Amino acid sequence: MDAQVDVQVPFPRDPQPGDDRKPRDRVTVTRHAVRVGGQELRYTVTAGTLVLGEESLDKDGKSEGCKPRAEMFFTAYALDGAEGEPRDPRQRPLTFSFNGGPGSSSVWLHLGLLGPRRVVMGDAGALTGPPYALTDNEYTLLTHSDLVFIDPVTTGYSRAAEGEKPGDFHGFQADVESVGDFIRLWTSRAGRWLSPKFLIGESYGTLRAAALSGYLQERHGLFLNGVMLVSSILDYATVDTSPGHDLAYVLHLPTYAATAWYHGLLGERPLADVLRQAEAFADGDYALALHRGRRLSDEERQSVATRYAALTGLSADYVLRCDLRVPLHRFRKELLRGQGLTVGRLDTRFIGLDRDHAGEDTEYDPSMSAIMGPYTAAMNHYVRAELGYASDLPYEVLTGRVRPWSFREFENQHVRVSDTLREAMHQNPHLKVYVGSGYFDAATPYHATRHTFDHLQLAPSLRGNIREMFYESGHMMYVHLPSLALQKQHLAEFIEWAKG
Repeated sequence: MDAQVDVQVPFPRDPQPGDDRKPRDRVTVTRHAVRVGGQELRYTVTAGTLVLGEESLDKDGKSEGCKPRAEMFFTAYALDGAEGEPRDPRQRPLTFSFNGGPGSSSVWLHLGLLGPRRVVMGDAGALTGPPYALTDNEYTLLTHSDLVFIDPVTTGYSRAAEGEKPGDFHGFQADVESVGDFIRLWTSRAGRWLSPKFLIGESYGTLRAAALSGYLQERHGLFLNGVMLVSSILDYATVDTSPGHDLAYVLHLPTYAATAWYHGLLGERPLADVLRQAEAFADGDYALALHRGRRLSDEERQSVATRYAALTGLSADYVLRCDLRVPLHRFRKELLRGQGLTVGRLDTRFIGLDRDHAGEDTEYDPSMSAIMGPYTAAMNHYVRAELGYASDLPYEVLTGRVRPWSFREFENQHVRVSDTLREAMHQNPHLKVYVGSGYFDAATPYHATRHTFDHLQLAPSLRGNIREMFYESGHMMYVHLPSLALQKQHLAEFIEWAKG
């Protein structure tokens, strides 16, 4: 039976003026065990809220202590040493994890990939139904690193402090600062400054992670060993299909081809052959055709449309009517229209049913619908029943309450943080980067991620610091168990390589 205790001890803080009137950290500590590879791992979980503050100065510039700004929810896992004692923090890596959205809690990486417990939901074509379940995660990364899952403000149980405006946290830079300041504070309270330190983010969380690689160095002097990017987007230009922007059409095409292959529209060819052909066409004749625009002859346009159709499962006539540019929402609706089906955005292996088969857009993302129920139920059960943390607040798994999200730092330009990552790697040449992409991810297409890293302009001596891995799954590649097993292997090898 797990032992549960309400404690303040793991996060001691210096006394502050007016502490009796301020919100306090509230955490629970529980002890657990899991079997991985035939071996029992004993670990301690600390779950709760950490009060994030900022220094308050009087009119003379004298510090008046910290003013609470937010209460940020986290779940931290530490592998126990011999007889339950903590392990040497200088030898034990530490990984901070978050998802994206914006507006997403950390539940997906937490209960899907990294933590010692994972959701049971099945996979495309074989989903389980309610009420869902949790099981031990034999692929947990706790074997190689302690883990801290962070819910940004307004997600999970994290909230702005009384008197603070939630909207002040809902933007690119404000988000980076609040998550970065949490990491600094947690590292100090837990005594982990000398641990090898990593970040792992998914989707918008990869943009946050890349930005944090610079912010943590510049603001807090906290240098990382590694950054792990899952389903990455560091440059919004790679997914912009507004008029006049053709790059995204080139970068989406290999994902379209992978999707057509998965749904049986390209015959019996191996996926690797389909991808090689699609990438060569996308980067070559197709990119050139889009560049030439109306300078193409009718014969050339027909030739390009015919080759595009052969690779993507669409008709050449449809491709021509789209002016050779098929945006994602149309592809998802059109590919299986004849069967009355749509395909997912996060994971194109999943299929959906729309009311209007003649419509232009899909009515929902079947891959998102597949994961929301299982992960929401699992997290709400887990945090109370197994971690002993009780709150009557709704656990915001994926909320729209963070919108509008501010990108004022990128006014009149695409959101782009790849340069921040490059600068962090130049200033810290020990920094390693893992990049994981799914072939069936249409939200952050793998070829778009590859394009970003091919144009990073990294010093030649540092190009070996990046490892790119690909999986036969979608945005959340870990819902596909073979990909989960392979990704665990890749992440474990990456940490061992990067920890120094």
